[in-house]
Amino acid sequence: MRTEMPETNAGTVARAGARGLVGAMAMTGVRTVTAAVGPHEQSPPEAIVDQRLPVLRRVPERHQRAFTELLHWTYGTMTGAAYGMLPRRVRAHPASGPVYGLVAWLGFEIGMAPALGVRHVHEHGVAWRAGMVLDHLLYGVIVGGRLAPEPEPRRDRVRRAVRRAAAGSLGRRKGPGRALRRRRGRIGARAR
Repeated sequence: MRTEMPETNAGTVARAGARGLVGAMAMTGVRTVTAAVGPHEQSPPEAIVDQRLPVLRRVPERHQRAFTELLHWTYGTMTGAAYGMLPRRVRAHPASGPVYGLVAWLGFEIGMAPALGVRHVHEHGVAWRAGMVLDHLLYGVIVGGRLAPEPEPRRDRVRRAVRRAAAGSLGRRKGPGRALRRRRGRIGARAR
């Protein structure tokens, strides 16, 4: 099923931002499960808060965790909104969301983490990186809107309705409908 992607506008960007928020929240859920199953390793948002915002060490741990999640959700929302600003032809490709999710993660690993001086990047093993890949693929699927496609633009709905109406009126001009042909056939059979 190919869905039509609307042109980039404020509504498109807002919906993509909302999907980014939901995607970041979903990632938090996945991370909660994986941390319960395996050893807890510091996530990128935790590393930023721990290493770049030492003032938060003075607040209770639960507030620190809440701030970390809000930071992550804000980043997810902004990154989702940026996806909504991509050209329609890019967003229309089925792989664009998952690829975008991976690019968002790699952008952090390669660009933001070194720029912020966050040291966690090279401290994790293959299992952690595989988890991050899955996390960000999930994020990309959600941001890409494949689970909840964009609404069809109003002008396209109107055009489709006009085409259907025109096709319907043309279809009636071609001759009697199926029910009428069947009825005529039964009447003709009785006459024989």
